[in-house]
Amino acid sequence: KRFHCVLVPDTPSIRGMLKVVEYVVTYGEIDKETLALLLERRGRLTGNRRLTPEYLKSIGFNSFEELAEALLEGKVRVKDLPEMKPVFRLHPPSGGFKGSVKKHYREGGELGYRGPAINELLKRMI
Repeated sequence: KRFHCVLVPDTPSIRGMLKVVEYVVTYGEIDKETLALLLERRGRLTGNRRLTPEYLKSIGFNSFEELAEALLEGKVRVKDLPEMKPVFRLHPPSGGFKGSVKKHYREGGELGYRGPAINELLKRMI
């Protein structure tokens, strides 16, 4: 869906799937700081409850940064976390999209692979 974010591992099969939908979505590598912010502000449990420090402690993490690091290193996956929704619902980017939403990122648009630049877009959408 539009303005949604999903975390997926970087595997050859996932890369192939992303290549197929490249002209419909935008994607890239998230950094630890942005992932911690995403978890804290937009992470939800079943029943639309927010992620809380108490919940993190119950699953063995002391902070959002610690959970973000474990997710990035592949020690834990979002779908393995009990009650956590795998989708993050975001706002439209503040200031709007900088390019056309119909062109590829390399052509001055917003679609396709954008690498680490995805973090700047995510911060505007959180």
